[in-house]
Amino acid sequence: MASGTSASSSLESAQRAIPRPAAIYDPVARALDAIGDRWVLVIVRHLLLGPKGFQELRHRTGIAPRVLSTRLRELIAQGFVAQREQGGYVVTERGRTLEPIVAGIARWYTRSGMGALNVDASRFTETSPQSILESLPFLLREERAAGADVTFEIRLTGRGGGVWTVRIADGTCTVVNDFADRADVRYTADAKTWCAMALGVADARDLVRRGRVTKDGGPAAMDEYFHQISRGVQDESDSSDRDRDGEGEAQ
Repeated sequence: MASGTSASSSLESAQRAIPRPAAIYDPVARALDAIGDRWVLVIVRHLLLGPKGFQELRHRTGIAPRVLSTRLRELIAQGFVAQREQGGYVVTERGRTLEPIVAGIARWYTRSGMGALNVDASRFTETSPQSILESLPFLLREERAAGADVTFEIRLTGRGGGVWTVRIADGTCTVVNDFADRADVRYTADAKTWCAMALGVADARDLVRRGRVTKDGGPAAMDEYFHQISRGVQDESDSSDRDRDGEGEAQ
């Protein structure tokens, strides 16, 4: 009886010795305590691109209105987001400290996640090209963009189409939904075709050859400067060689 009591006491003592998760300094766990909900980083990711209204955030994310309202209130309370007097929401300086996390997640999904998870990229070909284009600043290959100064203009027709300017300068990328003042290279295509090409679902060289995608201007190609969506790291050096020959156009 005494032996059983001693064993039981030892087990209880061991259980009591296990600390609460919140008492353990694990930077990953503690960060996720603050930003663990997936919508938190999604909302911040869109506000990093500029102020957005409630409906625009819904349109870009697909979040249910009640969930979006709740998450925005939480982000405001945490100091990551502020509500503007003229309407809409803007990321704060504290919110901007989350940008490396957002960029890291985007890069992981592009370079490793889609392959590791066997994601079928063709499911995104109906996606508005705006969502792909606005992801480019997170996918920039800084080592190739360093010292570059090039402006691309993307003209897309059909559903989800429009005109975008992608500027790479001093190792940074900006995307503006407008015509370029001066474009070094101009791409023209149907929006769905361009999405399929940007996602690596359709062969870029074949589309250019068949006239489904038109490229005008200098030899620079966008996919020389960005991690390739759904293609895998092993293909990137090959695609850059094709770009220099004016044959590869993935984005």
